[in-house]
Amino acid sequence: MKILLTHSPEALKLYYGERALAGLLKLGEVRLNQNPSPLEGEDLLAAAADCDLIVSYRQSPGPAAVFERLPKLKAFLRCAIDIRNIDVAAASRAGVLVTQASAGFVTAVSELVLGFLVDLSRGITGSTFGYRKGKVPKAAMGRELKGSTLGVIGYGAIGREVVRVGRALGMRVLVNDPHVSGIEQTPLDRLLEESDYVVPLAVASAETENLMNAAAFSRMKKGACLINVSRGNLVDEAALEAALDSGRLAGCAMDVGRAADQMPTPRLAARADVIATPHTAGLTLPAIEHQSLETVAQAAEIIKGRAPKGAVNAEHWTRKP
Repeated sequence: MKILLTHSPEALKLYYGERALAGLLKLGEVRLNQNPSPLEGEDLLAAAADCDLIVSYRQSPGPAAVFERLPKLKAFLRCAIDIRNIDVAAASRAGVLVTQASAGFVTAVSELVLGFLVDLSRGITGSTFGYRKGKVPKAAMGRELKGSTLGVIGYGAIGREVVRVGRALGMRVLVNDPHVSGIEQTPLDRLLEESDYVVPLAVASAETENLMNAAAFSRMKKGACLINVSRGNLVDEAALEAALDSGRLAGCAMDVGRAADQMPTPRLAARADVIATPHTAGLTLPAIEHQSLETVAQAAEIIKGRAPKGAVNAEHWTRKP
C-alpha cells in the first residue's frame, strides 16, 4: 500500500506526531509532503498519483477532482472531525471511502476556555503587557468566577465538559441547544441577557452562520465577555468589533476567527480588549495523538478491506483492496 500524508513538515510535527508516523510506516510505503504548506489542488493530485490512501491534514481539501482523477485511490482519511472541505458525494460516486477522526481534544479545548475565563476576569494578559513595556499597570477590580453566570450555546462533547468545569467552579451555568433533549434548556435570548460569559460551541453550519450577530450582542448584558474556541463562522466579526467599541462587551477571547485556517483575524486579535491564540485550543500531545493514531488504526482496517470506525460513506465503498 502506498500512503500519502499531506501534512507539511511543521504540521507533521505538531499535528501528527512521531508515534503515529511510526505506526503508519508499518502499514505500507508512506510518502511525506516536503513542502512548507499542506498539499492541495494540483500539487495534491500529483503527489497522490499512484497512492492507495491519502491521510489528510485539515488544510488539504478533498474536492471532486481528487476522487475522479486518482483511479488507484481507495480511501481519503481526514485526521480531524471536520470534513466540510471534502466532497463526500463525489467520493461516494467514485467508490472511495472517506473517514473522519473522533474528538480527542475535549479536555484541551475546555482547559483553554478555563484559562480564558480567568484571564478575562483578572486582566492577566493586559497587566503582563504593561509590565513588559516598562510600565506599572493600574490596579483594576477583578471578577470572581464563582457566582458569575456562564452561558454555553451547544451541548456537544466540549459543551458538556465546559458546563462541568463551570459548575465545579461554582458558576451558575445556562445551556442552550435545541438539538439536545434531556437537559434544562435556557432560551437563547435569556441566556444572552443573563450571562457574564458567553461561549458559543454550536456546530458550524448554515443555520449557525453569524449566530453571534449584532442582534445577539445587543441582548448581552453590558460588561459581559465572549469566548470563541469553536469556529469563526459563528461570529459576525464586524458586529463583535462594534460591540467592543461601544462598551457593550468588556472583552473577548478567541482561538478561532475568519482568517485563513480558522485563525483569529489579526486586526481583532491585536485589540487591547481581546485575548487571542492561533487556533491552538486542541494542540496538546494527547489530543493530537488521539486523532493521528486513530487514522493509523483506520488505515490498518482499510488495508484488510474492512470499513473502520469513523467511515462516513461505507455503503458506497467499492474500491476496496
